[in-house]
Amino acid sequence: MSEQEIKLHIPPAARKTVSQAVLKGDGAQRIALRALYFDTPDRALARAGVALRIRLEGRKWVQTLKMPGPDSITRLELNHPRPAAELDLSLYQGTPAADVIAALNAPLSIRYETDVKRITRKVRTRYGTVELACDSGLLRAGALELPINELEFELVSGRQQALFTLARRWQQQYGLIMDLRSKAERGDALATAAQEISRSDSAPSHGDPQRHAAIQAFWAPRMACSVKLDGDASSATALTAIGIECLEQIVHNAAILAEIDTDGHYRAGRPEHIHQLRVGIRRLRSAWRLFQDWVEAVPDSLTQEIRTHFNAFGNVRDGDVLSGTVTPRLLAAGMPPVPLPTASSGDAVDPRALASNPAFQGWLLDLLGWTLGIPPATRSGARDTVPTPTTEGNLADVARAVAAQPTSAGELRTPPTLRRRLSKRLQRWHLVMVRDGARFAALSETEKHELRKRGKRLRYALSFATSVLPAARSRAYRKRLTAVQELLGEFNDLVVAREAYRSLTAQHPQAWFALGWIAARLEALAQEAQVEFGRLAQLRPFGR
Repeated sequence: MSEQEIKLHIPPAARKTVSQAVLKGDGAQRIALRALYFDTPDRALARAGVALRIRLEGRKWVQTLKMPGPDSITRLELNHPRPAAELDLSLYQGTPAADVIAALNAPLSIRYETDVKRITRKVRTRYGTVELACDSGLLRAGALELPINELEFELVSGRQQALFTLARRWQQQYGLIMDLRSKAERGDALATAAQEISRSDSAPSHGDPQRHAAIQAFWAPRMACSVKLDGDASSATALTAIGIECLEQIVHNAAILAEIDTDGHYRAGRPEHIHQLRVGIRRLRSAWRLFQDWVEAVPDSLTQEIRTHFNAFGNVRDGDVLSGTVTPRLLAAGMPPVPLPTASSGDAVDPRALASNPAFQGWLLDLLGWTLGIPPATRSGARDTVPTPTTEGNLADVARAVAAQPTSAGELRTPPTLRRRLSKRLQRWHLVMVRDGARFAALSETEKHELRKRGKRLRYALSFATSVLPAARSRAYRKRLTAVQELLGEFNDLVVAREAYRSLTAQHPQAWFALGWIAARLEALAQEAQVEFGRLAQLRPFGR
């Protein structure tokens, strides 16, 4: 069978209220759950995206295997009652999990475990029935523990719209935070950290650095991952795959910034998490532009809010770049120390508050739903308002309708392949960019900034299309484009820093040193960038 669920983290201030709200309804039940998760020493199951556990549910043991489904909220789930806490792998013969189990070349052992108290209740909506599961407890691996405080929404019957409608209502009311990781994903990462720490403890001379590295690795920023596309797939299918990848990057970094694993006891979020969250947003915007006019238009509510949230995190990012990147270079060049302005307690922007903000989290939930073909919930205040189907709907349905539209009597229009479409659009973007880049030094700063954004868009779009383009030519082009982007990135950082130091000259005359150094560096960068654009123009990765 398959399960479809959305999982939201419950922040400390809302835990008692949420658990009481779940208990209030008819049919609420309490149950204790203790689960043991198994894998091989080389994590064969985890690497295949599979979770295998045996769980004590009240007084009954149940063996469960979960595999990835067609999207990020759907998984294949195979449950088998067991007389005791013993695995029986023969249960998977003739099932979709048979090949994964047959490929195991090492014995299974307990890798991590969970101990949870669960409150469940079924809720009926106009779209279907959803089971609420409020979990509180611990996830353990070796000597390490993580808190579990989450509210799961699992579809029992009906349409996926029931999940998103109910989840959004609870999320907005109680400030819940999205986390696309399952307990198995968190547990596997925790077990890896526990193993590394155990190794460091056995080598006292290197213990502390290795322990620190293991902890940092657990909370490492989620970087962009490649997406493998089928050159003959529909545009809608390709955009959905890309959208899910971008969303996972955004949500993972936001979850760490929101400190859902630490409850505020440890500041896991770093400037790089903010940067990678913004990279995920920029990649998503680039994907929307890349597929523009080929699929249904993105709803205005999503496109308007994406700018708001991108800029909010950008304000934090600019301060980090100024203090952590530009200022150290200026000091090394001989600038006398200049006290940088610090935000007052009322003006300071807390990345944790930004990541936990209900408006941002609501946008993430709407974005997930739309990416999967489910319209964003209305925000008029009505609890269950039916969305308007004329402006929002399933991307795949729209693509099929467009592809089947007749061009003349008895004739069906055959759309160009995805490979051909991507090549033509990327070639057009490339030509426009190198045309303007050829006169980079003469461009206004506004024009330079716009060119930088177009370069980023092209770079991200190229990363999405790599799997359907000629490998050798696209590899060389990506390398050259990266060199251009690094120069433009430094240029932008210095422009931002220049404005900050300019505001300090009245009170701190030594800030004029920074303005002079930045002006000279900007001029040099403009000349270097123009040369790099010329080299980029010589490449032909998309055209014939």
